[in-house]
Amino acid sequence: MDKKNTTIGVLLIIAAIASYILAPKAPPRPAPVIAQPTAGSPAIAGAAIAPAMSPSDATFAAVAKDDGSSKVVTLANDFIEVAFTDMGGAIRDVGFKKYPAVKGEPAPYVFNQLHADPMLAFTQDSFPGLDRSVRYEIVSQTATEVVFRAVFENRIEVIRRYTVQPSDVSPTKGDPYQLRHETTFRNLTDQAITLPRVALSLGTASLAGINDNGLDLNLGFNDGKNVKFIRGTELAGGGFLSSVGIGRRDPVPFIDNNTPVVWASVKNQFFTAILTPDQPGAGTTIRRVELPPFPGTQKVVNGVTGSARFELPLLTAHGETKLGTDFYVGPKEYKRISNGDVFKHDQDKVMDFGMFKFFSQLLLTLMTWINGWAGSWGMAIILSTLLIKIVSLPFTLSAARSAKRMQKLQPQMAAIKEKFKDNPQKMQQANMQLFKENKVNPLGSCLPVMIPMPFFFGFFSMLRSASELRFADFLWVHDLASPDTVGHIAGFPINILPLILGITMIVQTKLVPQPNMDTDQAKMMATMMKWMPLIYVVMCYSFSCALALYSTVNGLFTIGQQLYINRQKDPVGVSVAANAGRVIKNVTPKKK
Repeated sequence: MDKKNTTIGVLLIIAAIASYILAPKAPPRPAPVIAQPTAGSPAIAGAAIAPAMSPSDATFAAVAKDDGSSKVVTLANDFIEVAFTDMGGAIRDVGFKKYPAVKGEPAPYVFNQLHADPMLAFTQDSFPGLDRSVRYEIVSQTATEVVFRAVFENRIEVIRRYTVQPSDVSPTKGDPYQLRHETTFRNLTDQAITLPRVALSLGTASLAGINDNGLDLNLGFNDGKNVKFIRGTELAGGGFLSSVGIGRRDPVPFIDNNTPVVWASVKNQFFTAILTPDQPGAGTTIRRVELPPFPGTQKVVNGVTGSARFELPLLTAHGETKLGTDFYVGPKEYKRISNGDVFKHDQDKVMDFGMFKFFSQLLLTLMTWINGWAGSWGMAIILSTLLIKIVSLPFTLSAARSAKRMQKLQPQMAAIKEKFKDNPQKMQQANMQLFKENKVNPLGSCLPVMIPMPFFFGFFSMLRSASELRFADFLWVHDLASPDTVGHIAGFPINILPLILGITMIVQTKLVPQPNMDTDQAKMMATMMKWMPLIYVVMCYSFSCALALYSTVNGLFTIGQQLYINRQKDPVGVSVAANAGRVIKNVTPKKK
């Protein structure tokens, strides 16, 4: 492999890393149907229920406007404040008492504050006449429960009951962020009624803050076999690969998915709403919602709104049927959502950790445990990094010693190169024999840099979802989930931790012995290592500074480790000096 091919190979590796950052991985899913969603043909003996409407062809769903006439009932515990509206008999929004909207201010973050529909309202395209435009009667209200009632065409009574969990609910029985919802359809006539397919709104997820890049705005669902995600960016179309047939060129108004639904969710970077029905649903729909920009900015803000569809059984004369669901609206706290006593259908996969989920789960679990007694998420990141480095120390020491042996073999390798300069195959065979005799791994110098990469990407995936780091202070950092910008030069942000990371990686690559050999793999790895500091800085610069903190601590530990190794005596088992002058044998196999 010549220098040109080596460079091409390195660029392909860089492109692969960039594609991971720009387009986070999601489990494979069936091709969605881009079409008007269908509904069961509703009918009633002697009269027909109007068929469900199709979604508008508009690119964006409209934001619902409150005329001020709606009645609002508020139920709360120590974790959430749920505002119910009589318009649609649904959940207008949910405030998170332990998560402020703005750091240092008392007002809580409110999920679904701006929305296309109240949460759990019947969408207008599924059951017109019972949707958010219809006023429900408030039948009863207690400290933990509210009941709404409406009658459709004097034939169907609809009772909607909501229950909020107490603050001290047992972790084996419930979660304070989870509500119980039941809608009962009762036939008031002497004739059977075929109900239409109904769709419950999951709510509208918007950007969690000005630094949210929108990569986590999506609708997710479990179809009973796999958890799949439909991202808001898939609705937008375009992208630099759309011109070559990868991805959609033009935006679409909505994406409809017709598979079973064990649970469905909409989420942003830190918060989510998860609907878990008693019986699986029949599909989901996602649409984009255009929202106003953040105060004082012109940044375009798009949200996503989703719904889950359900087939309802035949409503016999004077009979009734019930649609029951559990509804979690809260932070994406892995420790909470992974509680199998409450969330029994892999709801923790809403975190969307991707292909590095093992490393993400390990890091977040370890950090949560350390923060429990250290009281600082910054220290939790540092101590977690050091603990991982100590555990992997035997392997990295072995790799570093191998790199040092490689450096000591340079005279013999030079002799081999001179002897077989006209026969690259024989040269490679002689080098491999030399490495085998001296127990040297030709790629050993690269391993100390490559070993942390799975943890790096695991940390990257985890940080996209860890609400625990939001607004966490450390040293000069005011929010570990955002860049640590300390100022601007000509409008360009100055982020300290990524710059420190770049310096530590440059020092690290200078300290690690570099092989001087002609194997194609070594050339590619050596070239990649030269680019690695820049790659890491670019990836970390506008991302959560916690990622740069982890990588910097990892790099500083590696520097200290390499300084220690470089001061050790020659660990080569066979004396290099004694072999330096020996005649290099021809290792080409004899012809038979």
